[in-house]
Amino acid sequence: MNETLVTIVGNVATEPETQVTATGVSVTRFRLATTSRRFDPERGAWTDGPTSFYTVRAWRALAGNIKESVCVGEPLVVQGRLRIREDEVDGRRFVAAEIDAQSLGHDLSRGVARFTRVHAAPAPTRAHPDGVAPPDPASVP
Repeated sequence: MNETLVTIVGNVATEPETQVTATGVSVTRFRLATTSRRFDPERGAWTDGPTSFYTVRAWRALAGNIKESVCVGEPLVVQGRLRIREDEVDGRRFVAAEIDAQSLGHDLSRGVARFTRVHAAPAPTRAHPDGVAPPDPASVP
């Protein structure tokens, strides 16, 4: 299957909303705004170009992590499958760009973040040189 994978850098434009499907799968949706910037030599300054908006959807664990981690206005890097949808509402045709996110994170070129693992990996056990696990300190008299 040919799919278009994209990476988009932008700002969260709407509060992430989470819903649960009829089959019990979480999905989080929000809008991402991205604006190109160009140097205008006539003015000698940077100027904003047009803003594009993308609907971002994330499923399952990523959906829950987004809901807990992302707020309006924050800079993000989103990678996922691009889908272009054409539709008509009340006689007006429109084109919508949607991204099914595979991975997502804060844009660290514009700020700092701290990562918290959702499911901690079990601590490794230290084995004795003879291959026998050391005794539990609570059980030693």
